[in-house]
Amino acid sequence: MCQFVSVNVVAYDVGTTGIKTCIFEISDTIKLIASAVEGYQLYIEENGGAEQNLNEIWNAMCSTTIKVIDNSKISSESIQGISFCSQMQGLVLVDQKGEPVRRLMSYMDQRARSELEEGMGNGLKIAGVNFFKLLKSIKITGVVAASVKDPVWKYIWVKRNEPENFKRIHKWLDVKEYLIFKCTGNFVMTKDSAFGTMLFDVRKGKNCFSRTMCKMLGVNPEHLPQIAGSTEKVGSLTGKAAKQLHLKTGTPVFGGGGDASLIGVGAGAVRNGSTHIYSGTSGWVSTIVNKRILDINAMIASIIGAADNSYNYFAELETAGKCLEWVKNHLALDEINIYLQKVCVSDSLESIYVNLYDFMLEEIKSIPAGSHGVIFTPWLHGNRCPFEDSFARGMFFNIGLETGKRDLIHAVIEGICYHLRWQLEAQRKKVKTSKAIRFVGGGALSPLTCQTISDILGCEIETVDSPQNVGALGAAVIAAVGLGIIKRIEDADKLIKVKEVYVPNPANKEIHDRNFKVFKALYKNNKRAFRIMNK
Repeated sequence: MCQFVSVNVVAYDVGTTGIKTCIFEISDTIKLIASAVEGYQLYIEENGGAEQNLNEIWNAMCSTTIKVIDNSKISSESIQGISFCSQMQGLVLVDQKGEPVRRLMSYMDQRARSELEEGMGNGLKIAGVNFFKLLKSIKITGVVAASVKDPVWKYIWVKRNEPENFKRIHKWLDVKEYLIFKCTGNFVMTKDSAFGTMLFDVRKGKNCFSRTMCKMLGVNPEHLPQIAGSTEKVGSLTGKAAKQLHLKTGTPVFGGGGDASLIGVGAGAVRNGSTHIYSGTSGWVSTIVNKRILDINAMIASIIGAADNSYNYFAELETAGKCLEWVKNHLALDEINIYLQKVCVSDSLESIYVNLYDFMLEEIKSIPAGSHGVIFTPWLHGNRCPFEDSFARGMFFNIGLETGKRDLIHAVIEGICYHLRWQLEAQRKKVKTSKAIRFVGGGALSPLTCQTISDILGCEIETVDSPQNVGALGAAVIAAVGLGIIKRIEDADKLIKVKEVYVPNPANKEIHDRNFKVFKALYKNNKRAFRIMNK
């Protein structure tokens, strides 16, 4: 650890449904000074589209920055750097002036089914992917663009369906990279984001986009920006951006990283073999490894991390906390049952349960393990791992006359945890996961969820302080390395300590093992029906 005078940085956690902006004070510890959150829309379309308005995201970034500066009473002159943690694998296409040629296509967008099929599904196949293209992709990039949600197929979809927009493209960026451009005027892409395009050459000595992959998949290499490191200074705040953000012109801007790279950093799970689980809008299981690993059958790959020579062996769940949001909107916020003193909780800010999620979790704490036999599948927008199926959907299974709303809500939490167990077991076929697993994200705020995931996974679960802020905390670590306050990203584990430990309750093992077996069978038994209903 370097000896350094403490500094203040602004860190942005750019999520799917909103941005969280934080000021951290960094020295030999990292201290949260102020934070602000603002949401924006995710536009879901009938054809599988999922888009966002980049102006909404930038405006939210500006307004939350102004709020944290005002609320903290810290002078903008004292902010020494800014960095980002962001949603990944979005498709941002901009013209020469950096203006978007269309709305952002979210990582959740699944319109490009025919583009994927035509691009990778013809000829001799393995796991539904052309054998020769699969081998070439693995050799060059370490991964395969085998999901309809991979951004390269969104790019091809625009090329085919929106030719006028396609003609205007100057650069292909991701969400964070667009915000970096707005701050600095520079077109760059951090290495982890470049990896997410499925066009990045991971072979020793390369560190660049592969023209071979561009040719094979139909991408114009001139559309791809310069590659930068996560801790690299990628520019300085322009006068225009500084005025909009109420920050100082010339403030250093660091590359940052995607959420898949930096949430583990913010969790303190930074050493080789460290495993963490995240439950926010989406969810995942991730283990740090030092080599390239790919399980094409389970759709798990080692993706480039923020630290040099590190990978995250990464299994993604499309909708985790999004399932709880669905529960809030469609089971809790209705006219039937969940009220407090005959006043709808969502309309009563004077209620002792200001947070409806807290209220729901309090109401279901007496429901036993197994939710009285009800099982929920959390595939509300398809699924990636351990099976790729954009047609899969959520369901409640085994509802009876005695089933109540609280059983259903409890089953949603267990269903998310069952899927995470499925992913963890798939990871263990290839790598050794850590004995104790860090659990972070908004889901880790609930002791009920923490104990449930410990019981279902059968392992110790560790949480950290403010687990909902770990994305921004990871971005702060990046700024700390860039400013020379700490030497390496791996030093984050010295700054981020365990707060609580949850141990599995052996009394619940038998019922969870039984339900988990049924949970996995639900996909196999309904795969054909999902396709019939949702194609």
